[in-house]
Amino acid sequence: MDHKKVANEIVDAVGKDNFAAAAHCATRLRLVIKDEEKIKQDALDNNDDVKGTFKTNGQYQIIIGPGDVNNVYDELIKIANVSPVSTEELKNLAQDNKKFNPIMAFIKLLSDIFVPIIPALVAGGLLMALNNFLTSEGLFGPKALVETLPAIKGLSAMIQLMSAAPFIFMPILVGISAAKRFGANQYLGAALAMIMVSPDLIANHNWDIFGLAVSQNNYYYQVIPVLAAVYILSVIEKFLHKKLPSAVDFTFTPLISLMITGFLTFVVVGPVMRLLSDGITDGIVFIYGALGFVGTGIFGLLYSPIVLTGLHQSFPAIETQLISAFTQNHTGYGDFIFVVASMANVAQGAATFGIFALTKNKKMKGLSSSATVSALLGITEPALFGVNLKYKFPFFCALIGSGIAAALAGFMHVIAVSLGSAGFLGFLSINATSIPAYLLCEVVSFAVAFSLTYLYGKKNSAKMAAIDGVGAPIADDVVSSPVVADTDEIVMAPVSGVATDLSEVNDDVFSSKLMGEGGAIVPTDNNIYAPIAGTLSVVYETKHAYGIKGDDGIEVLIHLGIDTVNLKGEYFATNVTQGQHVNVGDQLGSFDINKIAAADYDTTVITAVTNTADFDNVARLGNGDIQHGEQFVMVTP
Repeated sequence: MDHKKVANEIVDAVGKDNFAAAAHCATRLRLVIKDEEKIKQDALDNNDDVKGTFKTNGQYQIIIGPGDVNNVYDELIKIANVSPVSTEELKNLAQDNKKFNPIMAFIKLLSDIFVPIIPALVAGGLLMALNNFLTSEGLFGPKALVETLPAIKGLSAMIQLMSAAPFIFMPILVGISAAKRFGANQYLGAALAMIMVSPDLIANHNWDIFGLAVSQNNYYYQVIPVLAAVYILSVIEKFLHKKLPSAVDFTFTPLISLMITGFLTFVVVGPVMRLLSDGITDGIVFIYGALGFVGTGIFGLLYSPIVLTGLHQSFPAIETQLISAFTQNHTGYGDFIFVVASMANVAQGAATFGIFALTKNKKMKGLSSSATVSALLGITEPALFGVNLKYKFPFFCALIGSGIAAALAGFMHVIAVSLGSAGFLGFLSINATSIPAYLLCEVVSFAVAFSLTYLYGKKNSAKMAAIDGVGAPIADDVVSSPVVADTDEIVMAPVSGVATDLSEVNDDVFSSKLMGEGGAIVPTDNNIYAPIAGTLSVVYETKHAYGIKGDDGIEVLIHLGIDTVNLKGEYFATNVTQGQHVNVGDQLGSFDINKIAAADYDTTVITAVTNTADFDNVARLGNGDIQHGEQFVMVTP
């Protein structure tokens, strides 16, 4: 390959002044482009040296291949006069370069803040539900259990205390999480929230500050006021860190930040945000009251699509207002959002169970069974993304089941009085007198979604079989293993683990086989071995990839993990150098799969025959558990 020529062709196609940033990994150029509409896509598509292009996460990636991409990159940054950056810096630039969507940005903001504190809210909610069992009349007889068994009154009182604390002092949890998200000191965020829920605040009392009457509002249970206050705190703190000399910054930045923000909170921010918070909650309650079961039915139809967008992460802020109004002030309708969410989650789980009953694909049976249990317990992402959206029709069957069950729940006035697991276990959070109705609605949701999915799948068995046959990666689901002839060459497994198909890899370049045919292994061992005998054409400084040009002409790329180039060699070690000759089974290096996984990276090891086009056939042999050195990929000359 003429690297300078290829770089010139790429620059001509992209536009010399159209590069915002450029980096590269083991196989591809990673670019941030100013205006992607100016790219001459046909020129890149028709370039024999470009193996493919695609866009992901704000990056425009051009696949060149191992051993050549770094040379093309070196020429490209000279020609385009673009400064080289690391892949991590490029990732950040790509995110900043994305078109701003304020709605999705706000949803992500709420998600980032609330997801870390959900365990505390769920624990408090389930404790509250447990106390409901102990104190509700008519559940186990005409009297509550605490009246029938006076000995448990103390236990009930203790549970009540523990259950109420996460909600009463929720502003402190939100303050800590929000401060982290906004880049402020988390302990200052906690301190500000503590001020807002201080027991010294007296309702209907004012401070007289130079003739200004400032209300001593207490912000128990509130979310939006503390979010706004912590954001202002973060802005002031960052400003002071930049302006104050280091000698006084440590002492006076926290003091001034907290003092100014606290004053603004009680004078302006708190009252205004409280009105906004109450207005949102009142508006939702009004819609629920006006539309009744029709409204809950529509909400049931829409809830799972809302989950796909991530908008549901904003609901806890509203639900806590509904719960506190109902349990503390005995106003409003209670938390009907939780009930609708439960119906939707159970419906998606039922549809997934329908696929479990229909599919002949062993991997899908395993996935659908675990995803069903997860969805019935309130976590639907595995069911949604792993099963139902793949087949499409189960997703829509679940929407019907969810809509019918949610409408029935609205008609029967089923409400929750605490947060909890939005699934079959959700009955623990339901108002005690409504538990039988809640369970009935859950059964309806499951029955409708499962029946529709199963009947449709049976009627369209050919469509089911076609989907089941796509990328089936293990054991009996793979068409009978190819027969190895004496003239075939074999690429051995470079690592021990569980073999899977390249189509299952969470990387578009490898899963679409743009880099060539081969296989993938989810590793159970840290050591990497040479799968063929040959010369190391590539040993990356980041130690996350190796290229071997085999003595028999096979060119193999071994890529350790997905996007692990961002780790810059951390957790990787290598025993070899570029240009060195290796034999089958020689140890190339190692990587710490536990630490890499803990850093939130996929550890899957890819083995790709990058010159697949030079051979009649390249096929994966290994299925399921495999040891390094066992036959993995067959290459037919």
